[in-house]
Amino acid sequence: MGVLNFKGRASGAAEAPPGLSLPHLTGLRRRWITNTVAPVCFILMMTVILFSAGISSYYFGSMQKGLESRAQAIANSFNEYFMSGGFNSYYQKAVQSTERFEDKNRVELQFINSRGRIVVSTSGLTAGTTPGADDISRALSDNRMAAFQGPDPETGENIMAVSHPLVYNGRVQGVMRVVTSMRKVDSQVVMSVLLVTLIVAACMGIVLATNLIFINNVVEPVAEVTGAAKRISDGSYGYRIEKTYSDELGELVESINNMSLKIGQNEKMKTEFISSVSHELRTPLTAINGWGETILEDPSGDPVQMRRGIRIILNETRRLSNMVEELLEFSKMEDGRFTLHIETVDLQAELEDAIFTYRELFKQEGIALEYAVADEEDIFPPISGDPERLKQVICNVLDNAAKHGGAGKRISVSLDREGGAQVIRVRDYGPGIPEAELPFIKQKFYKGSSKARGSGIGLAVCDEIVKLHGGAFTIGNAQGGGAVVAISLPETGT
Repeated sequence: MGVLNFKGRASGAAEAPPGLSLPHLTGLRRRWITNTVAPVCFILMMTVILFSAGISSYYFGSMQKGLESRAQAIANSFNEYFMSGGFNSYYQKAVQSTERFEDKNRVELQFINSRGRIVVSTSGLTAGTTPGADDISRALSDNRMAAFQGPDPETGENIMAVSHPLVYNGRVQGVMRVVTSMRKVDSQVVMSVLLVTLIVAACMGIVLATNLIFINNVVEPVAEVTGAAKRISDGSYGYRIEKTYSDELGELVESINNMSLKIGQNEKMKTEFISSVSHELRTPLTAINGWGETILEDPSGDPVQMRRGIRIILNETRRLSNMVEELLEFSKMEDGRFTLHIETVDLQAELEDAIFTYRELFKQEGIALEYAVADEEDIFPPISGDPERLKQVICNVLDNAAKHGGAGKRISVSLDREGGAQVIRVRDYGPGIPEAELPFIKQKFYKGSSKARGSGIGLAVCDEIVKLHGGAFTIGNAQGGGAVVAISLPETGT
């Protein structure tokens, strides 16, 4: 018997076919990644997207608010103090403002006339040009502050600008505009998004790696178990897998080992059964054939010899009939045709009829059959059951007691009422049953170490009949020697 471990090595047996587990591994990994890893990765990707949108909105919103606040402050000063003095006063103040503007390295301050042309700017290069951005036209036409973000129509550089109208006597005379490059902000946003993307990518890598390690630790043992199960299904009954896990995989391995052991035992018992039945059929047939020829060819016609031969032929015929009956009952058990015909049964009467029948038979073999009722005055009410099947059980148990315990020359039978059930006990005074064989004694085909003739399915049939009646069929060893069989059947209405 080989033992397979989860490293793919087997002692005493060849390894499973190499191509067996590949489709299984691939399919299970794919389903695991699809159902477990993919949703996690999707959530992480959505996190990156939402973070990118959020960080961009935060930076751009903060920047726009800062520009709007600065533009509002400068424009309010101009509208309140400098627009009433005419163009010269306005122009001089605009030049002074651009010269004194502290943030000119980061922000460009522009003063634009009503035609959209730059009059004064902190960057002398843009003076006299027309920016052409829509924030200027909206400030001029709507008389309210307007913002712009996007490529500069002149240079193509990504910028943010805020234009505030300059008003005198209710009319827009021009626009004060602050402009800044988005290069640093864009770079900051990209760096932030890139950092988060790298973190998320690392998380996705860790998730994928840990899941692959986990699924490999699950799939590879499952593949090994699958290979071992295939070997068992191909006929390597009794094959066992080395148990190296204490979790669900360990339980799976233990279940397969138990299955393999039981299949091996059943196959062994079936082989022994075929051999035993062949022998059991051959022996009575030989006796019948031999005595038939002896009687036929006996010229003297000795009546004593003839009666002896006929008795042997009848006994062997009865043995053959019992064996065939057991085989038929077993066949019905296997294909589900084993049924009961329930009616009211006087169990005591059925038991006493069987004892009356077997007492003389056992007497001829030198076995005393004793019968006792627990309480002579106790009335045993009828029970629901199949009388033919119950009688079959009683007769089989009595016959079995004589066959295996007849060496004790004594069999005792009792009938009791216990806890709403009627219990028949049949005890022999023979050698008893080896303790190691007791758990298997009711299994079909099992004969154990007994050399007595039989098919090995009689007790299995009895157990099935009693179970169908809702009762219990137990076999054990009695104190003082011998075996005892208990047949417990529930009373009607219990």
